[in-house]
Amino acid sequence: MANQRPYRLGIMFRREYGPETLPAFARKAEAAGFDELWVVEDCFYTSGIAAAATALAVTESITIGLGIMPAVVRNPVFTAMEIATLCRLFPGRFLPGIGHGVAEWMRQIGAMPKSQLTALEEVTFTVGELLAEKEVSLDGQYVHLEGAKLVHPPAAAPPVSLGVIGPKSLQLAGRAAGGTILSEFSSPAYVAWAKEQIEQGQAEAGRTDPHRLTLFTFAAAAPTTDAARARVRPLVAEAIASGDIDPKLAPLGILEEARRMTKRGGRAGVEAEMPDEWIDRMTIAGTPRDWQAAMERLVAGGVHSVILTPLPDAPLDEIDAFAAHVREIAG
Repeated sequence: MANQRPYRLGIMFRREYGPETLPAFARKAEAAGFDELWVVEDCFYTSGIAAAATALAVTESITIGLGIMPAVVRNPVFTAMEIATLCRLFPGRFLPGIGHGVAEWMRQIGAMPKSQLTALEEVTFTVGELLAEKEVSLDGQYVHLEGAKLVHPPAAAPPVSLGVIGPKSLQLAGRAAGGTILSEFSSPAYVAWAKEQIEQGQAEAGRTDPHRLTLFTFAAAAPTTDAARARVRPLVAEAIASGDIDPKLAPLGILEEARRMTKRGGRAGVEAEMPDEWIDRMTIAGTPRDWQAAMERLVAGGVHSVILTPLPDAPLDEIDAFAAHVREIAG
């Protein structure tokens, strides 16, 4: 399918899929006409760099994104070397992402910094400078370099995106990065709020360069709207009841109501009580028409790239259902 959309559309290769299935999945994503394929690097699952390199090697033109590499688990010189190598091998086709990493996992492996924000800022600055062919000397809290410079920098440095959620981290993305990755359960209202934080950071740093906004969103394809909502409803309810997505509920104006639901009945109570509108705002679920409307809302809020994330229990062939929906949208 030729991309005539005013945005880029991608699909996620889930962490639950075995790495040996990636080559076939990547070829299928490219053949289906997706603009981007994103791989993940979650602790104990699979290596993001190895997965990205594999996906790039078995395809011809699709862009491969990596969301995200935890900033604190690699020396930033080696992070920059990995990015530069892939950019030189596959020019214009690799999009790297860096983030804090899941706090619980970072503690589990002994890599949790005292200040996640400072660590991410120092790493982001260092990686960006190295990719821009600059020599870096830095004696920071977490990064210590003397005259570091890449021998084989990329001909064109890619935008390094930060996968972040809260206001301070989003402002950091605006100050120090070329893009931001927003994670699942991000509504158009949250996108607009996040964009304000990013723009504040850009203004503080005097940056006027374009800032790429990528959004991961859980997606479910079904013949009817209700059938798709039924698939994602338990997942949305679990996320709400956990409290982990509170920063995303506040811009929607539903945080206090969600907390009351959780207090009354826990996850089951949220699943039973929450209105369909919450599902429609925080996921892409339903018929092709539903998908198109949801994506248009996100793009209107400033998203440049919409990455469809299969549900955690979705089989590998879910990509076929996604592709069919997208073909119908394209007409």
